[in-house]
Amino acid sequence: MDQKKLFRQMLEFNKTAFDNNFKATSLFQSQSEQYILRFLNNADWIPEESKIMTTEWLSTYRKNYENFKACADENYRKIMDSFAGPQDQAKTKDK
Repeated sequence: MDQKKLFRQMLEFNKTAFDNNFKATSLFQSQSEQYILRFLNNADWIPEESKIMTTEWLSTYRKNYENFKACADENYRKIMDSFAGPQDQAKTKDK
């Protein structure tokens, strides 16, 4: 078996595992965020400044989490392009 093809299959498996893990973690984060926001809305004893800070923290976390995913996707694409043949590179540039 060709080494490039083997490495490409390994990268595709790694990318799939990463995507599945990211989706599961994202689902957990989303559920946790909803729980925290529901708790903050019902907790009258928490100061308003703390609620605002927590909401901003959740927003920042979500934004950076999405940036991390975009960066990982871009780097996977770059490494796959470097191991692609000339015909495969033409396909990935069209996408």
